[in-house]
Amino acid sequence: MTIFMTSNIAESMSSTNKFARELLVRRLLEFLTKLMTQWSYENRKHATKSTKLGKMYNKKLKKNMIASQNMTAIPSTDQLYTVVEGKRINIVDLGEETCSCKRFQMNELPCSHAWAVIKHNGMDPIQFCSFYYKKDYPMKTWEIPVNPIPDETTWVVPREVMKNMVLPPEGKRSAGRPKIKRYKPASETDNNNNNNKKRRAKLSCGWCGQAGHNRKTCKNIPKNLV
Repeated sequence: MTIFMTSNIAESMSSTNKFARELLVRRLLEFLTKLMTQWSYENRKHATKSTKLGKMYNKKLKKNMIASQNMTAIPSTDQLYTVVEGKRINIVDLGEETCSCKRFQMNELPCSHAWAVIKHNGMDPIQFCSFYYKKDYPMKTWEIPVNPIPDETTWVVPREVMKNMVLPPEGKRSAGRPKIKRYKPASETDNNNNNNKKRRAKLSCGWCGQAGHNRKTCKNIPKNLV
């Protein structure tokens, strides 16, 4: 899963910077700085308006709350409870934050059985949610602002830096025009080939109705139409 997530992020950045990559290095850096400044502001503003949990996790929590309506929590200790769901029984341990259905500990979010226990005790379900689902986590991600670049006339550049000449790295350029689009993996290439084959199979002639050719290459044209 991590591989696909990393690939998606890289492809999104590549698509966003598609035209900026043709600029000079200095202009490219200015573009990236402005882009990160905009993203940082918008994400910080969005995180400020969110509820105690992220939108997706808040929706899941409400769904589990609705599912717990017909459940009964029976205490064994202050932390250990038996939750009756029709003919089924589940064991919830609030101290360990576990449930016999395994969803509580796997999702790090109160399942419907844990919800029944939390509701029985009049507790806040947010305290049993993972820190990563809470509002404070995205706020910490975007709390460091991206400082804007001041005007070039106000820059103070040391002399030793001005004397340095930055040259491009040495390397042998391959023959032909450089690639602009990414290389597609074999999995995507195979899917495209299969889709093309399916499209070709759907082609049919307008004269005779047979598949595999069109009107121009048809050899079964009725004589009265020739």
